[in-house]
Amino acid sequence: MNSYLMDRIEREIAALSPAEARVAGWVLENPHRAVEASISDVAAATRVSEPTVIRFCRSVGVSGFRELKTRLIAALERPESFLHQNVNVDDSTRNAVSKVLESSIRTLIDMRELIPDMPFDAAVSAMSGAHELIFNGLGASGHVARDARHKFFRLGIPCSTALDSQTMLQRAAIIRPGDVCIAISHTGGWPEMVHAMQLARKRGATVIALTDPHAALAEAATLVFECHPPEDTNLFTPMSSRLAQLAVLDALQVALALEQGAIAQENLELSKAVLNRERSITRLPDPQQATETG
Repeated sequence: MNSYLMDRIEREIAALSPAEARVAGWVLENPHRAVEASISDVAAATRVSEPTVIRFCRSVGVSGFRELKTRLIAALERPESFLHQNVNVDDSTRNAVSKVLESSIRTLIDMRELIPDMPFDAAVSAMSGAHELIFNGLGASGHVARDARHKFFRLGIPCSTALDSQTMLQRAAIIRPGDVCIAISHTGGWPEMVHAMQLARKRGATVIALTDPHAALAEAATLVFECHPPEDTNLFTPMSSRLAQLAVLDALQVALALEQGAIAQENLELSKAVLNRERSITRLPDPQQATETG
């Protein structure tokens, strides 16, 4: 059973107290029993107190035992597929394509589990009052940053990108309080990006990170969107993580537009209308009409 919750429990288990770790190990080994169990059943099976079970739940990012069971039910109901494996060099075209699509679908379904823990309201509040939104990304994440800038600027907020370490550091050095840096990184371990975001935060900017919540970049950020799906980059460039990043940013843009209300609607309509007018002006004449009139 693959899910963000189970992956998170596995990642967190080493950092838990011994008692909480026993609960974590039992849940990982007995997810079906955990769904049917009461909190007292879990406490008895793991030889801990009921408050320890609650602390375990909160340590792995859920509000309590009820939400833990709800997340487990969702994971157990999800059908497993051999296609959720990494692409191999000896795969047939059909299998490779199916694996890529299945992995993409699974990533977005798993991301849905994390929505309650994502700081959308705080991020929208910071972005709605920002002087500028600066989207930061290196490599494949840079393409995601470009895509985000293209979408967000149409809301009427000045937007820019920083797509190399030197630009990130220089932008961070002169950033103003009230600006917002959006840092996009699957691993969250690029030292230059981490340093730049630390500097930006010291200068009063809000730093929003889409990354692994345990990475150095997350520690440097003001707000963290957990965006770290399993990814095989031994042979291929990131795929699933890029989709997760794009989905989160799309959701943020829509949420921001709703927060802005009529202003965002007017800006979106104006930006679309000017393109429609431009297309009508530059549209090539129909060859058949030209022949008939000529």
